[in-house]
Amino acid sequence: MSATTSTAAPTVPVRPVGLGRVLRSEWVKLWSLRSTYWTIALTLLAMLMLAVLMAFAAGAVASEGFTPDEVGLDGLTVLGTAYGMAQLVIAVLGVLVVTGEYSTGMIRSSLTAVPTRLPVLVAKAVLVAVVSFVVGVVGIALAYVATMPMLADAGGPADLGDPDTLRMFWGTGLYLAAVGLFGLAIGTLVRHSAGAIAVVVGVLLILPTVLQLAMNGLDWLRDIYPYLPTTAGDRIITAGGPGEAMSGMPGLPELLDPWVGYGVFMIYVVVALLAAAVLLRRRDA
Repeated sequence: MSATTSTAAPTVPVRPVGLGRVLRSEWVKLWSLRSTYWTIALTLLAMLMLAVLMAFAAGAVASEGFTPDEVGLDGLTVLGTAYGMAQLVIAVLGVLVVTGEYSTGMIRSSLTAVPTRLPVLVAKAVLVAVVSFVVGVVGIALAYVATMPMLADAGGPADLGDPDTLRMFWGTGLYLAAVGLFGLAIGTLVRHSAGAIAVVVGVLLILPTVLQLAMNGLDWLRDIYPYLPTTAGDRIITAGGPGEAMSGMPGLPELLDPWVGYGVFMIYVVVALLAAAVLLRRRDA
């Protein structure tokens, strides 16, 4: 007779995939890409160079005997130009965070590990928002420090005790965070890097310019212009009081108050993210 023995298979503890673990996974993926470092470096460089160029122009104008008020180039206006190219780079970062996974096929592994799918999008959104916000605040701080000596003869740098200056500092981070989230949403919807970047650039940069050229004589275009995504959103950054028209561009309608405009932009972002979440759940990877 032979005795049969049974060996129990070792049990492997299985922990549920919570948002914290998904965040850690997305954090590792984000910083394992060289494109992340290049994007952040380019954003900071773009913010710094634009502010320095505007400060140089302000100093040159001041040397000719003009005052900052006469030419509209004071310390606050100089800082307000820093975000111009940075928003494009941050939008591309938001797109690539998700489309990069679709191009390599890694998205299948991510969605297999997280069958409910939505935590993946939430984790990406949190990381994109935090990184974009920090980069925006650091970039505007670097621009402020770099332009301080250049603005000595042009009325001096912006007053850090001025509420408009503080709004510009924190507003730059908030605006770039929203831009990054918008890029993430469009990237999730389109799932192709080139196509998503084209859509984001078209909505954020080209659409306002097209409407500026086409609004003459068309009152309905003038009415919707202040509610375009970037026209409304960048009010939290740009210098000028509530309801003012764009400086140096007569004929344009009055713009929204800074926080109202940012709220309008965030409505676009939230709607785009909700659409992205719905399609992420319904479509195959």
